[in-house]
Amino acid sequence: MLNGYCGKILRVNLSERRIAVEQPSEAFYRRYLGGIGLVTHYLLKEMPAGADPLGPNNLFVFAAGPITGAPIGGSGRSGVGAKSPLAGALGTSEGGGFFGAELKRAGFDAIVVQGKADRPVYLWVHDGEAEIRDASHLWGLTTKEAQAQLRLDLGDRMVRTSLIGPAGENLVRFASVTNDLIASHGRTGMGAVLGSKNLKGVAVRGHTPVSLADPAKIQEMAKWMAANKQAYASSSTYGTGAGMKGFNLIGNLPTRNFRHGDFPEVDSISGETIKATISIGMEGCFACPIRCKKKVSVEGKYQADPAYGGPEYETLAAFGSNCGVDNLEAIAQAHSMCNGNSLDTISAGSTIAFAMECYENGLISRQEADGLELTWGNADAMLALLDKIIRREGLGDLLAEGTRRAAQKIGRGAEIFAMEVKGVDLGMHEPRVKPALGVGFTVANHGADHNLGIHDTFFEKEASLAPHRAIGIYDVMEHYELSPRKMAAFGLGKIWRILNNHLVMCVFLPWSYQQTSDIVSACTGWNTTVFELMKTGERAINLGRVFDLREGLTVADDRLPDRFFSPPTVGQIAADNQALDRDSFRRAQQSYYRLVGWDPETGVPTYDKLAELGVSWAADEIGIRP
Repeated sequence: MLNGYCGKILRVNLSERRIAVEQPSEAFYRRYLGGIGLVTHYLLKEMPAGADPLGPNNLFVFAAGPITGAPIGGSGRSGVGAKSPLAGALGTSEGGGFFGAELKRAGFDAIVVQGKADRPVYLWVHDGEAEIRDASHLWGLTTKEAQAQLRLDLGDRMVRTSLIGPAGENLVRFASVTNDLIASHGRTGMGAVLGSKNLKGVAVRGHTPVSLADPAKIQEMAKWMAANKQAYASSSTYGTGAGMKGFNLIGNLPTRNFRHGDFPEVDSISGETIKATISIGMEGCFACPIRCKKKVSVEGKYQADPAYGGPEYETLAAFGSNCGVDNLEAIAQAHSMCNGNSLDTISAGSTIAFAMECYENGLISRQEADGLELTWGNADAMLALLDKIIRREGLGDLLAEGTRRAAQKIGRGAEIFAMEVKGVDLGMHEPRVKPALGVGFTVANHGADHNLGIHDTFFEKEASLAPHRAIGIYDVMEHYELSPRKMAAFGLGKIWRILNNHLVMCVFLPWSYQQTSDIVSACTGWNTTVFELMKTGERAINLGRVFDLREGLTVADDRLPDRFFSPPTVGQIAADNQALDRDSFRRAQQSYYRLVGWDPETGVPTYDKLAELGVSWAADEIGIRP
């Protein structure tokens, strides 16, 4: 057994109902680490080029990392990945909870799923063993109902789960995968891929702690984080919703489908208001002292089940300000519906905001909206449409295809209202306020991911910038700056952020760069360094780019919606006449391409860069020669 790893990867062929175990070398683990590193490796090596994302040839990977399951804050996450059904690009997503740690305790670092079952099934993984079991009685159940039934069937209330609900079963292209009811692999439509395979999900139970090279060092660092957790008191009290009021002040709170960036009713939907009204407590992920996951309860006209936790910033903005809705209880119900039915809250809220703007402009009639009055702020219509999307009924069937496909089907200029990149809806951050993040939306291999790269506002203050000097980011910069030095800093930050998706480590516990390296060493026993870990992040970025190119995407897909190249008509950034400049934006993209070793005109990785990263084999996937 390797320290930090189980040394085993579970291979599941649903079509043949066959299970096998792979035991990779230590060199393999060190090269790819875990999480997104394993995802990109297996997709490129084993998934046929051009495979239908919702067909049996797509692979699906559940992946932990070297620190997953270690008794230290930030180690409760795991990753999933497949070819995304939203745009045919790389699809990856990370989620918290306890599932990843339990998978490691059950004896496996990852699960690679291929094929399609002939009827609904689930995977039962326990103490080094695995079984494909019938899930006919679970199909159609919410994640809460399915988890309760699984625990009853298996006779163990401590079983951990990673499941889909009806949205995933109905192949909603932005369906998610839900860990332990409260944590979601939200982005890129991974729930639809599981649904296409007739796989309800995975139940895990294990009793073998992860083997660590230096348990005393891990314990020492865990105690340090617990002793210093007061520095994160805001997260422990309000969750990520604590930032809403500040975002609103600078125009970074997407409102009415990103038409502007401030919402006058922000006080009604903020983290502080949740704490004062519908909150019933806070929860945490495995081994984490911060406990930043809120629990809310709503009864009456609107319903929100505390078993599903509560809405964080992205959800509050997506269903709140971006839809013009100021009813906190309605937003909480939307969150509960999404976790119960396995739906990405960002894409769900964004898709409804897209429909509202189409309705406002006469591109969707009230009849076409199944009688719903899709006006801004209509919470009841928002929830009714969300239910239709989950069940693929009426207008919901069209919107379940995602904003890109829906806009193409509606036509008549609807595309200008689709706030997506590579088919994936933007995270709830305004590119006119955070322009480097806007570039990051376009160059991310799996679409508009707000968790990759350092947000532009971090560069404005010495205190927030100081920790990043360890990787060569030195200059304080205004948030609206879009220059080569900004892109160099952003690119370095992105490499590190994607490294977190290998480990798989929570970005909301800001361990320093050196502390992260020390944690990896203490788990694995390797003499790793910050430099080596940065190269690991680069490797995944380049492999992900190769995957997208192989599947037919080009530099033309690195495109931000036109909306952001014009100032909004109202709000804070309108007053500042703030908009992105196309020429500056393109130059910034090219700066990024050069940083990661891609041709500045085509965005294609060079053979030399792939060789430097030890993955020259990937060059054959897109016909690159030395």
